[in-house]
Amino acid sequence: MNTEAENGKELFRLVYDFNNLYEAYMKSRCGKRWKGATNRFEMNALEYVAYLQHLLKTKTYTLGAYNVFKVYEPKERIIKSIPFKDKVVQRSLCDNVLEPIFERSLIYDSYACRKGKGVHAGLKRTAEFFRRHYRKYGLDGWVLKCDIEKYFDSIDHDILKKIIRKYIADENVLWLLDMIIDSTDNPGLPIGNQTSQWFANLFLNSFDHFIKEKLKIKMYIRYMDDFILIHPDKEYLRYCKQEIVKYLDTLKLKLNRKSHIFPLRNGVDFLGFHTYLTETGKVIRKIRRDSKKRIKRKLKKFKELYASGERTKEQIERAYKSWVAHASHGNCYHLIQNMNKRYQAIFEGDERNASTVE
Repeated sequence: MNTEAENGKELFRLVYDFNNLYEAYMKSRCGKRWKGATNRFEMNALEYVAYLQHLLKTKTYTLGAYNVFKVYEPKERIIKSIPFKDKVVQRSLCDNVLEPIFERSLIYDSYACRKGKGVHAGLKRTAEFFRRHYRKYGLDGWVLKCDIEKYFDSIDHDILKKIIRKYIADENVLWLLDMIIDSTDNPGLPIGNQTSQWFANLFLNSFDHFIKEKLKIKMYIRYMDDFILIHPDKEYLRYCKQEIVKYLDTLKLKLNRKSHIFPLRNGVDFLGFHTYLTETGKVIRKIRRDSKKRIKRKLKKFKELYASGERTKEQIERAYKSWVAHASHGNCYHLIQNMNKRYQAIFEGDERNASTVE
């Protein structure tokens, strides 16, 4: 990004730059080229990109209608998906404006939707904090585990706009951002928007700095609306929880009722794994029970879909290998071996294998 753009000038030009929009299109189509909307855009990609550039440049661009549907894994949620053309615009906006500006202000230990971060980096950092605590205090310690109740549905538009204006001054970019934010009812952001991931990260950025700088919690990790604080003093964590509730109230957010303080020796459920310490200080990471149940249900469903011809072996293999790659980040050798037997039974028709593995 050039100096002029960093000073709040010409940021909008970066969004509608033809090369940036075309690169955004190329990234947006990855894994979605089989979809009709993507295919139609691809047939006349240069013309569509040029037209998007014109609409943005003249500020005649408008958002298309959301496609609303539900997903049920890992829990029931409403997803609002935008048309492909809007995904291209949001990709260019995120890659060329939001990410470069917002990224500089985020703390190191915020792990959602950032390059070089993610679930597995967050798990690695959690293990690092456990070992660090053990070297100094042994197993005597406490974990405050929290998550925010209906986070995306609770983000207030006016507060978000006020926060954004601390970082971005370009009126044209703000016009586009306000349009995206106000495209749904207030409060709330659609989970399906790429911009929503960056908005949600930024919305709690001042909260992150409050935890690190005011409450002086060194071992703190946040992944979107889930976060943990590790400390040797239970009473201090109780005080921290009270302060967290007060701070979140200023953002019109509430902690989930399941937010509690746990003994460190019991471990913590975080980022899909149960992480705990042994008496010797070794960090053990196991797939959570609900995750085991989900993969068993999926494999059973895959068996039905394969038998009916609704899924190919290649499609099932990609989904299963993704789960194996995730599980491999934990101490899950025997679990993976058991799931491999269920997986093989999908194609071999081995009912005995599929029914006897628990």
